[in-house]
Amino acid sequence: MGLHHVGHVVGDMEGAARRYRQLGFTVAPPAYPVLPGVEQPFGVANAHVYLAGGFVELVAVLDGVPGEARPIPLRVPDDKLPGLVSAIRAASAAIAGFLERFQGLHIVIAGTSDLDAVAARLSADGVGHGGVHAIQRPVETAAGTAMEPARYLEISGPPPEGRIGFAENDPDSAAVAAEHANGATGLVECVLCVADREVGAARRRFDGWAGVRIVPASALPGLLPGERPPALPAFVAYAVSVGDLAATERFLRGNGVPVAATGSGEIFVPAEAALGTAIVFRQG
Repeated sequence: MGLHHVGHVVGDMEGAARRYRQLGFTVAPPAYPVLPGVEQPFGVANAHVYLAGGFVELVAVLDGVPGEARPIPLRVPDDKLPGLVSAIRAASAAIAGFLERFQGLHIVIAGTSDLDAVAARLSADGVGHGGVHAIQRPVETAAGTAMEPARYLEISGPPPEGRIGFAENDPDSAAVAAEHANGATGLVECVLCVADREVGAARRRFDGWAGVRIVPASALPGLLPGERPPALPAFVAYAVSVGDLAATERFLRGNGVPVAATGSGEIFVPAEAALGTAIVFRQG
C-alpha cells in the first residue's frame, strides 16, 4: 500500500489552516485529545486535509485551544489507556523537538492492511517500535464527520528522518475525500532528502515503502529548482495528484500563490510559501 498520511508540523495552527485554504485545500476543523471525563486538552492539535486513500495532517503542539477546534475523547479499553496516553505525551514532546529543528514535514506514515504482520516483521528484524495502538479517528463521510477505529505503530527513536510508522484503517471505513478548490485528488509521494553519502542507508531503511522518494542533496536542485533542505536528512516535499494541472496552476496564481516548475515539468509551491515544505502538484 502507499502513504497513509504525511504530517506537516507548524507553529500556528490557525495560521496554517488559513495558508492551506489559500492554497486551495479544504481543511477540516482541528481536533485535540482529551482524557475520558476530563476536558483539559493535552498533546497536540491536528487538522486534516482529506484526499483519496490518504491525508495531509497539520500538527501543532497545544498552546491553548484553537478557536474552531474539536475535543476528541480518547476511547480505548481501560487497560490500554495508560499506554496510549504515554504515547501521546511522547509524541507531543517529539513534535516540539521537530518544530525546533524546522517548521515543515516531519511525519510520514505508510498504510497497511495487516498491522500485526508489520509489527511482527519489524520485531523479527530487530527494529524497535512502540507496539500497536488502537484509536478512534475523525473522518469525513457522506453523512458528516464520524469517528472510526484505526490502529497504528511508530518506529522507536525517533528515527533521524522524523516520525515514521504504519497505520491500518477500518476495512469498512466510510471515509470520503473532500473536494478541493485546487483540484487535489490524492496523496501520492513524499520526498526525503539525504546527504549523498547516506543514500544507500536511507534506501535500505525505506525498502518496500511505496510513495517515499529518496533524493541526494546534490540532486534536489534538479528536482525542485531553488529548494534547499532545512537539515539533513529531511522530508522536504510531498506530492498530490490533480485532475487538471493547468487549472490548478491558474487557481494558485489567481490566489497570489507563487508557483515554480519541477525538473520533470510538474508544478510546485516553494517551501517558503508553504510553511516549510514544498508541495508538488502532479497530473493524476
